[in-house]
Amino acid sequence: MDNALPSGPLLTPEQAAASMRRFQADLDRNGFSFWAVEVRDTGEFIGFSGLDLVDEGMPFTGVEAGWRLSRSAWGHGYATESALAVLRYGFDKLRLTEILAVTTRTNLRSQAVMRRIGMTTDPTEDFDDPEVDDGPLRRCVLYRKRADPVSRR
Repeated sequence: MDNALPSGPLLTPEQAAASMRRFQADLDRNGFSFWAVEVRDTGEFIGFSGLDLVDEGMPFTGVEAGWRLSRSAWGHGYATESALAVLRYGFDKLRLTEILAVTTRTNLRSQAVMRRIGMTTDPTEDFDDPEVDDGPLRRCVLYRKRADPVSRR
C-alpha cells in the first residue's frame, strides 16, 4: 500500500461500495483488513487504516500495515494514532511476529510516521514496484517492525 499518497480521483459510490466489500471479504478470510478512520470528536470519516497481505509479485512476503487519509487530515497525528492501533492489533490480537510497511521513496510524510511508530528500514531492501511504470513513484522503501518478545508472553 502506498501510504498516505492520493490515489487519483474520488471513488464513485459504486467503487467505494466495491472497496468496502473487498475489505469485508479480507476481514472474513484473514481476520484483518482495513478499517474506517474517523475524527473522534466529530465522527468525520477521514480515510482508512489497517492490515493487508503483501501483494504477490513483491520481493518480500508478510503482512503490511497501511493507511490512506484525506489530505485535510494530514498533520494532525491521525496516521500515527491509527498506525499504532494497527500494530497493537496485529501483535496483540493476531500474534504476528512482524509487520511491514511500504511507501515510495518520495513519500517522506509516511516514512516519518513509520519511524514514529518504531519501524526501521534497511536501504538494501529498497525496491522498484513491479506494478508501477518508470518514474518517481516506482522506487519504494520497505519498513519493518518485529513484535516485542516481552509483550508476547
